[in-house]
Amino acid sequence: MNPSRLPLDVLRAYRYVSTPNISDAMDRLGISGHPSGIRPMWDACPKLVGTAATMKLVPVSESSESPVIGTLKTIMEGHANDVLVIDIGGNPNVNLMGGVAGATAMHYGFAGCVADGMVRDIDEYKTLGLPVFAKGPIQTSIRGRCSFGGYNVDVKLGGVTVHPGDLIVGDENGVLVIPAAKINEVLVLAQKLKGVEDSVIAAVRRGEDPIEAHHKVSYDSMLKG
Repeated sequence: MNPSRLPLDVLRAYRYVSTPNISDAMDRLGISGHPSGIRPMWDACPKLVGTAATMKLVPVSESSESPVIGTLKTIMEGHANDVLVIDIGGNPNVNLMGGVAGATAMHYGFAGCVADGMVRDIDEYKTLGLPVFAKGPIQTSIRGRCSFGGYNVDVKLGGVTVHPGDLIVGDENGVLVIPAAKINEVLVLAQKLKGVEDSVIAAVRRGEDPIEAHHKVSYDSMLKG
């Protein structure tokens, strides 16, 4: 397994800010990275933070390479704390990952998986404690329904382009894609916004007027891009 693409302290810091905090920071910085329709595959799914290890699945007419072997190849070539990001063009009729791939990803130090489509073996992911985000569940096998189209390439996730090494963050609110070049800048602003939100909530709990508490920190203007 290759070493982590990001320092562990950066990955840990992202665990202490929510996707809404990060989304607000991205809006403020004019960064678009908000996939639609991707959600955690079960209640209490662990938070997902890791760098993108991308792979593409294609129709069987476009490639003869096994999607199962291609998935394992992608995992084996990945980095510690990577997130497997799978693109099949939004096809809702094909399973994109199963339990064997999930167990292999966890064994190789992956942080989790996000799929622009459907996945199965959710009970196995729960047992592993492996965060998996997708568009929904499916029962059928991946075999014979698609082919492997490559890895370490730009892919799409919920309408957003993901480059290898971009940061993926997911929680119960959804998934975000932070461009690799903006990871530190987004984190600093997200932490600042979280601090401001916490101060407003604390002020309200102390009995201060909620509107005055917002005005005091110029909260609305902070969020304008």
